[in-house]
Amino acid sequence: MPTLHLVPADLLDMYHVKEWRNATGVLTTACPNEWAEVIQVLRDFRLLKSEVRVGGGNRSLVSRRIDEPLYAKGWVEKKFNTSIIVDEDKIDSPTHSVDCFKGGVAVEMEWNNKDPFFDRDLNNFRLLFELRAIQVGIVVTRSWELQQIFKQLGKGSSYGKATTHHEKLWPKVEGGGGGGCPVLTFAIKPNKFVDDGEAAYQALMAKVAIEKAAKAAAAKKAGITIPEEEDEDA
Repeated sequence: MPTLHLVPADLLDMYHVKEWRNATGVLTTACPNEWAEVIQVLRDFRLLKSEVRVGGGNRSLVSRRIDEPLYAKGWVEKKFNTSIIVDEDKIDSPTHSVDCFKGGVAVEMEWNNKDPFFDRDLNNFRLLFELRAIQVGIVVTRSWELQQIFKQLGKGSSYGKATTHHEKLWPKVEGGGGGGCPVLTFAIKPNKFVDDGEAAYQALMAKVAIEKAAKAAAAKKAGITIPEEEDEDA
């Protein structure tokens, strides 16, 4: 029996939600503390106009608005060291790191990557579940309806049809991309969008410029060359 009814009603209003293998039921019964923290972060999340306009580099401001509140609650970016042992032969079989991990729950935020990243995330969930490293995988992404907002902001070309949004994710979930791992997905709806004003945008631009300058100075001192960042990211 599907357990999607266990998702709070207000989250169903804020996000398109889909589950695989009764993920909500597993979270509610096996990982209640982690589930409560995810619910709180998703409730508090706002898609700010200033952050969409500024964009991001290798980890966008929008993605960090999910990651950082979880890190503050004790979640961590986690890379699992796994291997296969046959007789006396040990073969390393590393999995991809997950954005946020705590208590058997893995959370991935895919804001604006190429859609094969969904395949990577789901396959990673499958492997980690089979190894008993996680109990549930969660993916947070954007809804395709946000495209109208992006076009109005002159950002439509940065968020193409082949990037990470819920219409690309759901067929992969329903096709069993996560294998036996329970998976719960959230796609940000337009009613999460907040116009925080021109002053907020200008202040954010100044902050990002300062951070980039400091990063470039530190890299130069260390003799490291930093590649140019793309306009949008995960």
